[in-house]
Amino acid sequence: MTAAVDLLTLGESMVSLRSGGPLSAGGSLSMHVAGAESNVAVGVARLGHGVSWAGVVGGDPHGQFIVRQLRSEGIGLHHREDAARSTGVMFLEQRTADVSRAYYYRSGSAGSTLSIPDVDAALRDGARVLHLTGITAALSPEARRAVEYAAERAAGEGILVSLDVNYRAKLWSRDEARAALAPIVRHATIVIASEDELDLVASSIVAAGAEPILDPAAAPAAGLSEAAEALLAKRLLELGVREVVVKRGAAGAGAYTADGQWEVPAVQVTSIDTVGAGDAFAAGYLSALLDGDDVAGRLRRGALAGAFAVSTAGDWEGLPSTAELALLGNHVAGSTQR
Repeated sequence: MTAAVDLLTLGESMVSLRSGGPLSAGGSLSMHVAGAESNVAVGVARLGHGVSWAGVVGGDPHGQFIVRQLRSEGIGLHHREDAARSTGVMFLEQRTADVSRAYYYRSGSAGSTLSIPDVDAALRDGARVLHLTGITAALSPEARRAVEYAAERAAGEGILVSLDVNYRAKLWSRDEARAALAPIVRHATIVIASEDELDLVASSIVAAGAEPILDPAAAPAAGLSEAAEALLAKRLLELGVREVVVKRGAAGAGAYTADGQWEVPAVQVTSIDTVGAGDAFAAGYLSALLDGDDVAGRLRRGALAGAFAVSTAGDWEGLPSTAELALLGNHVAGSTQR
């Protein structure tokens, strides 16, 4: 198949209303586009690749805003407008310098109606990479079926499938996530997860007679030992996943493949806004893969993109172009280019 774009992603984009302080105190709000998949779409597009996004918006100004913003980033759209439903909205509260809180108003939203016909339309022209997240699978049974279908169809057509777990406790429980993600991960080429998410896609994969690696209920609090993480990654590789990428936040990131393990430190910057950092990392990693970089190079670009995200305000507004990656390659804190 000749791919029309380098990367296709699908999911719900919402309007994000951001406060500069406690929401209960009132004040002004700024309006932004939010959504893990569209964040990745913007990041990969800015890094020089053809990108399409598929989703559903409401027949309202919020949906029009999302469509306009994504088009302005050069992203191709396979979107459907549902006039009977509203576009999802979230409020993001900057409660302290280090703590942000999200409040979602997305139940029954237009984005939650993503369906198999929507996926068929988006995949009609092909893509080199299909990027999915666990967020969309959590929105509704219909959206879950669409994500599972997308993964299965893409893998069957030779499209590389990337799955970012992106667990959201406000959407579903860890047990629900495990059950829903198990059939999806079986079609994934690349799995991206934070340290406390890896067990959601690997701990339920147990060979006959194998002992469980950990108590699933204890994973978020207790964390994973290096040995447990490596064993979970090994299970995913045995399942057919080619790359297991672990996001470690300020500690950097790592990757496991059949050829070994790689680690990269985080780029040291002043953190302003951590929202969207994981999506930025995924965008950097996938763009480097599309450019033919090796695993180490993909991790380095992911770390660079993540550094741009946390050192600028907004989910995606500060994501770099290819030329700008060098700004943080050998940067000095507080420096000014003249």
